Amino acid sequence: MDADLRETFWHAVEDSPFLMVGLAGQPPQPMTAMLDRDAHHAIWFFTSRSGALAPGGPAQLSFASRDHKLFAALSGTLSPENDRATFEKHWSNQVESWFPGGRADPDLLFLRCDITASEVWKVDMTVAGMFHLMTGRPVEAGEVGDHAVGRV
Repeated sequence: MDADLRETFWHAVEDSPFLMVGLAGQPPQPMTAMLDRDAHHAIWFFTSRSGALAPGGPAQLSFASRDHKLFAALSGTLSPENDRATFEKHWSNQVESWFPGGRADPDLLFLRCDITASEVWKVDMTVAGMFHLMTGRPVEAGEVGDHAVGRV
C-alpha cells in the first residue's frame, strides 16, 4: 500500500478512533480502536466477555473519517491479548467508565486485531470531477481521489 495513504489512514483513525467491527456472519458494532504507533498492522479493543466479539476469529472492520474524505475496509483476526504491558498502555479513565470493576472486572476482555488485508479510499474530488458530477457526465477514476489495496 502507498505509504502516504497508509499514513493518512492512521492519522484519520487517531483523530476519530471509531470503527465498525464484526465477526463473520454477524452484524458489526461500533468499537473504539486502541492504536500503537510501534505496532504494525494491529489494533486493540476493550470489550465484554459476553459480547458478540468475545469468541474472536475472522473479523471485518470498516472506517469512515470524521470529514468523510477517507474510507477503509479491513479484514483481520481477533484474538485475546494477554500481554499485560499492552493492556496497561491502553487502559484509561474512558475505558474504566465501561467496566465498573476496573482492570479486574471479570467481564473485561482485551482483544487484538491483526490486520491481514485492507482497502483505503481517499476522496479528493478534482475540479473536473466536480464539474462532471454536477453536470451528470461520467466521472473518471483519477478525478475522485486515491484508492489502495494492501495492509495498513
